[in-house]
Amino acid sequence: MKTVIFPGSFDPFTRGHEALVEQALQLFDKVVIAIGENVNKRSLLSLAARKRLIEDLYANNERVECITYSTLTGDAARAAGATAIVRGVRNAIDFEYERTLAQTNGRLFPEISTVMLFTPAELNDVSSSTVRELLSFNRDVDWLMPEGVDLKDYL
Repeated sequence: MKTVIFPGSFDPFTRGHEALVEQALQLFDKVVIAIGENVNKRSLLSLAARKRLIEDLYANNERVECITYSTLTGDAARAAGATAIVRGVRNAIDFEYERTLAQTNGRLFPEISTVMLFTPAELNDVSSSTVRELLSFNRDVDWLMPEGVDLKDYL
């Protein structure tokens, strides 16, 4: 079974993330969504709430698992039995950043490939940062969230 890890902070998990999981499921047997724990970063959602949101969203999909980690992504990938790391790319800036990460991970974890997936064009403007900023101005973010997810249930 080919397993891929999809790492990120997912604060919160958006329609863009969901689209990347769907793409990854076309390429791999299993997708492990790995929420990185960064204690130095102020989060909108607690780590437990982010994990619960993703688990609720994929509760009926046995091919998707959600974990948390506080190690290097490559170490988390190894622990999950992943042969690859999937990264999302929205634009050229994302690409350059992701390419640097891929090269570093390739040196540290040569047995784990990095696969870059392009976010669908209609979701290029969707980001967790946008969700957080809009919320700070009491704006509706439902259009940025996966269908059926009410962010208020996780705050």
